[in-house]
Amino acid sequence: MEKRWKIKQADEAKKAAFCDALKVHPIICQILVQRGIETFDDAKTFFRPTLEQLHDPFLMDGMQAAVDRIGRAIENGEKIMFYGDYDVDGTTAVSLISLFFKNFYDNTCFYIPDRYSEGYGVSYQGLDWAVEQGVDLIIALDCGVTAVDQVAYAKARNVDFIICDHHLPSDVLPDAIAVLDPKKKSCSYPFKELSGCGVGFKLCQALSIQYKLPSTHYLDLIDLTCASIASDIVPIVDENRVLAYFGLAKFNQNPLPAFKAMMENQKVKKDMSIMDLVFMIGPRINAPGRLAHANAAVELLMCTSFEEARELSANLHDINADRKQIDLLITQEANIQIEEMGNIQSKRTLVLFSKAWHKGVVGIVASRIVEKYYRPTIILAENEDGLLTGSARSIKGFSIYEGIKSCADLLVKFGGHDFAAGLTLHKDQVGDFIERFEEAGRQVITDDMLVPEIEVDAELWLYEISQKFYHILKQMAPFGPANMNPVFCTRNLCDGGYSKKIGENHLKLDLVDEMNNRISALGWGFGAHISDIQAGKLFDICYSIEENEWNGVVSLQLNIKDIKVHE
Repeated sequence: MEKRWKIKQADEAKKAAFCDALKVHPIICQILVQRGIETFDDAKTFFRPTLEQLHDPFLMDGMQAAVDRIGRAIENGEKIMFYGDYDVDGTTAVSLISLFFKNFYDNTCFYIPDRYSEGYGVSYQGLDWAVEQGVDLIIALDCGVTAVDQVAYAKARNVDFIICDHHLPSDVLPDAIAVLDPKKKSCSYPFKELSGCGVGFKLCQALSIQYKLPSTHYLDLIDLTCASIASDIVPIVDENRVLAYFGLAKFNQNPLPAFKAMMENQKVKKDMSIMDLVFMIGPRINAPGRLAHANAAVELLMCTSFEEARELSANLHDINADRKQIDLLITQEANIQIEEMGNIQSKRTLVLFSKAWHKGVVGIVASRIVEKYYRPTIILAENEDGLLTGSARSIKGFSIYEGIKSCADLLVKFGGHDFAAGLTLHKDQVGDFIERFEEAGRQVITDDMLVPEIEVDAELWLYEISQKFYHILKQMAPFGPANMNPVFCTRNLCDGGYSKKIGENHLKLDLVDEMNNRISALGWGFGAHISDIQAGKLFDICYSIEENEWNGVVSLQLNIKDIKVHE
């Protein structure tokens, strides 16, 4: 697929002043200025995160009320239930707060809704179970901010609610004891992009401050918060950067038994990165909720015994292997549907449905379809009750949440973010929904927006790529949304004589520039370019820089993001 390169710019005056203060390579200064880091103090905060940079949890609207209500519940011996969503963010949040409370209070339980019989969010089935169990207080995590009717239902049965959420609220908030959500209009909390588990972490921090509990009660669980940050694709800036930085340190030094077992199960022998959590840890935590029940994930995450964690981790690994087979099959069927549509170029959006598809993997399939066709995509599956439930994924510049919201009168329920959302609708409404959603796309999406964009931080000469340069880049991690691994471009390269195709469709390149500087590179999925490259044509590349270790020797190599061969 053709891609367009957008070369980022930086204010030259700010860049020059920053270089004088920081005394590093000008390109490093350029990247930092692009990311809003413009002074020596900004750089110190960025490169040397500290736990003192975490914000005061009591700045979050409703936090004092939440902490006071929990204090009364503990004093009176009330039963507290932790209710969370079935994805990574929800299960890590429930596990974090459950393990936190185990340090000082035992009269608790947790509840994760079934993806198929209850769906996303606070369910009446879950509330009825809470009443049967004698629950007095429910703390909802990664859900609840739109559960107006459900909270009223619970209140009528003398069950109080505290909501810890990070999704966009509706105009009317639930009548809960406290609604903790940085995205609330009335909330002046200085950072708006916490994960759901991150909001739960702030509640634990506030409880520790108010009741003088050891900070280790919540800091020892920071790897759970880090897993949620990675898997929920939230911006890794500000407070999330601090949580991810120290969460990764704990992953790599002293992880919870669950994570230690999962890494052993996958034979991990290197330090974990955010991307490793996204592709190795997250899918395994998600797998039970997709194919069976997410309780299995929580039971693993709450393990205090490594031997028990090892056994439960093996089970999750097997479930995830089944999930891979199912999502591969559905992706193939979705691709066939798209091919049969014809004239895909005329469409701004894609909505696909089959009654045979597994509801648990439609989000993954939607992501794969977006990657291939680069259009906002909704994949729908049929529930046992005849309703259609789907997951949506988007492209840059189009809020999938707002697009779905414009069709709200056709839906039973919906929710989500700009880039990912979920929805439920009646089967007989699907035709109208497809038309309306396509129209919502046409009002926003231009032709240019349908060409994937690669943001390039700077242009580099090959001679500028050194171990010293890379060492500073590496300190910019953890990388993720809003702080991505820097991407560079270099022009007018040619084959040094040893470039070749490897595997089915990949490249191992020997790159040489016009000044005879040389470096190796890997291009995954770029095998089609090998004939032009070996024929001696000049080409431009964009790439990230990484280390390669072979036979004990460490060298730098490029990881190619795109190639443009000169005509």
